[in-house]
This record gives sequence, structure tokens and C-alpha cells, in this order.
Amino acid sequence: MKLFKNQWSNIILIVIILALVIPQTRKPIQIFFNKLISFAPSVNDAEDREKIANYNWVLEDIRGKRTEFSEFKNEVVIINFWATWCPPCIAEMPSFQELYEDYQGKVSFLFVSGEQHETVDNFLKRKRFTFPTYKMLTKAPEPMDGRTLPTTYVLSKDGSIVVDKVGAADWNSEKFRETLDGLIAE
Repeated sequence: MKLFKNQWSNIILIVIILALVIPQTRKPIQIFFNKLISFAPSVNDAEDREKIANYNWVLEDIRGKRTEFSEFKNEVVIINFWATWCPPCIAEMPSFQELYEDYQGKVSFLFVSGEQHETVDNFLKRKRFTFPTYKMLTKAPEPMDGRTLPTTYVLSKDGSIVVDKVGAADWNSEKFRETLDGLIAE
């Protein structure tokens, strides 16, 4: 009887390992676990907040239209660096979509990917996401750095970085909504 139990545990362990090795099953598992461990992002203390160096940043939207970052000066801005192949990025996208649906017009959303517009557009259509996406034409202003994916910055109206989160988070949490409401009211 003891031998039988050990065989079952070995079989289960082998199945889990295989599921993580096979690309078709690994990505959904990674997305699920990232969603499971995502919490509301923490807010930087007021005295520790850095300001962006400048608004000299040029982006291109999914239709190929040039967008100057300076257009978003004096606004609350959420900037998310992401990719369609990144499991933590994909895990946080549904919470961003819900947030976007409720806050578009009050907050500016910039989802920045280094991928081709066609790749991003196909991904958005397949997942039914409607938030605006961009590609960088020039380097992002300091201290923003989108080399680790996902990385998200929330800027106050004066350009201070209120949130700088690396990794997946629950952006649609009540706690984060309260933070956004406070920034909008400033």
C-alpha cells in the first residue's frame, strides 16, 4: 500500500514537471500563478518620490500616429511597459482593462511595447483589450526604465512617480483605486 502511494506522488510530480516544460502548458500555468500572487501595488512615500527628468519622449500609437509625451503633462498618467509574450504582463492585463474602462478620460494610460504594432494589435483583438498601446520612438525620460517586464509607473500631475512597480500587480484593487482617486483630486 505504501509503495502505491509513492508511485502516485511520483506520477503527479512527473506530470507537473512535464506541464512546466511543455511551452503550450507552461505559459497558462505561469499566468495563473502570477494572477494568484498579484496584490495591489504599493505607493512610494511622498518624500521618496522621484520626478521624471522631462517630457521629451516620443511614442507611436498602434495606428502609426506620433504622440508626444508632453501632451500628458499635468495629468495623472499610468505607463506600463509590457510584451505579448510575457506571462506576468498577460496576468495583469485583465485588471488593467477593468481599470481603463472606469478611468479613461480621468487618467491617461500608456501601454508601451517594443513589439511590432501588428503583433500587439492581434493580441489585443484576441484578448478583447481596448486600452491604448504605443511603441517608443525615443528613449523614456529618466528615471523610467522599462527593461524589466512588466514595469509600471504612475505619475502624479506634477510628474512625481507615485508608484513604480516591477512585476505583476492587481491594478483594479480597491486600494489602488483610492490612490488614483486621490491623485485625480489633487
